[in-house]
Amino acid sequence: MPEEVFKKIVVEWLEKPLPELIARDLKLSLDKETVTAIIGPRRAGKTSLMLFTIKEIIKHAKMEEILFVDFEDNRLAGISSAELDNLFVAHMEITGIEPKYLFFDEIQQAPEWSKFVRRLHNAGKYFITVSGSSSKLLSKEIATELRGRYKSQLLLPFSFKEFLRFKGVKYDKKMQLSEKKGNLLRLLNEYFLYGGFPLVVKKQAQDEKKELVKSYFETIFYKDIVERYKVKKIDIMELLMNYLLDNTATMFSSTAFGKILKEKGIKASKKTASLYSKYLEDAFFLFSAKKFSFSAKVRAQNPKKVYLVDNAFHTFLSPRFSPEQGRMLETIVMQELQRKNTEPYYFKESKECDFIIKQGNSLQAIQVTYELNQKNNERELKGLIEAMQKTKAKKGLIITFDQEQEIISEGKKIAVKPVWKWLLEP
Repeated sequence: MPEEVFKKIVVEWLEKPLPELIARDLKLSLDKETVTAIIGPRRAGKTSLMLFTIKEIIKHAKMEEILFVDFEDNRLAGISSAELDNLFVAHMEITGIEPKYLFFDEIQQAPEWSKFVRRLHNAGKYFITVSGSSSKLLSKEIATELRGRYKSQLLLPFSFKEFLRFKGVKYDKKMQLSEKKGNLLRLLNEYFLYGGFPLVVKKQAQDEKKELVKSYFETIFYKDIVERYKVKKIDIMELLMNYLLDNTATMFSSTAFGKILKEKGIKASKKTASLYSKYLEDAFFLFSAKKFSFSAKVRAQNPKKVYLVDNAFHTFLSPRFSPEQGRMLETIVMQELQRKNTEPYYFKESKECDFIIKQGNSLQAIQVTYELNQKNNERELKGLIEAMQKTKAKKGLIITFDQEQEIISEGKKIAVKPVWKWLLEP
């Protein structure tokens, strides 16, 4: 690759003005001992988080001490691992100094990237941050080359706290007792329907939001799935993704999906359906929860419950005439649990409970319903109480859209809490 390309990349970086950016709840802690890996879906703000961190760095360091490279730059297509060192040659030639802070965006696009990063880390001279829209940065690829030398941090689309910050709204507890609560609920409904992708939040018109979400879906489909994993049965992957758009917060089994394909006259093995759903998790299109059991074997043998990474996919791309409110609320709860690095399970025996999570040394059972009413009150409570009894969970919680009370049932104290209050807790 011509050295002139590397020089242009360095010069463009040094001359590029840094944009105004919103502070995210996730803060990057940089040190030379470990490589920081920011993982998460496309368009969640990984690049912006890097740039925000750089703005903080240049308060005490020179811009020339920082090297930022976007590996999705088409000028780097076809680069070999041997050529990557020329980036540093170009930087030295342009600035006269060696960079101290390295930021590599969408690093998984670089060939043998983990070996390259390991070599840089072994030099002990750099603060290294990488990002990627593949969970492989969390597991095998990065662990093999950088075992014990990296820390991964998950960045998802805006949380409700970040959404309010972007909208210029500062929450305090007095809001719920004043006319400002109406505005808070209006914003919650907007977040509920259109999700937290930063650029989608920024757009005002619904058709502009929809076009963005559609483009994200297509990029994930073609670039993150079909191209990355060399998917041959594209029709099956397309059917699977469209099926999931309509079925967030529901059970997914490869066997059941195989029957759907069979009805359409498409042949596919259970293994193919399972593998393709794993690809979608790796690309952060969806999350999954296993059935709660103290037995690892039981957890592995039962269907998973799957959730979309952002509600905008369901709102704009699902074939439903109107969004499924209960499942969308449950999806928001799942997303927040992922932000909090909490591994949730679902409970299902004679009754069902949406989430079992670990809190400290004990368990908490969480039921999610858009509205608690006479029609569903008994079902939701019985499912929650059975889950508490069978799992020995000490706390029970029902999350609703905007209801709050305390219920005593079968000797259990159950808190009912509005989702906005739960989302805004420290």
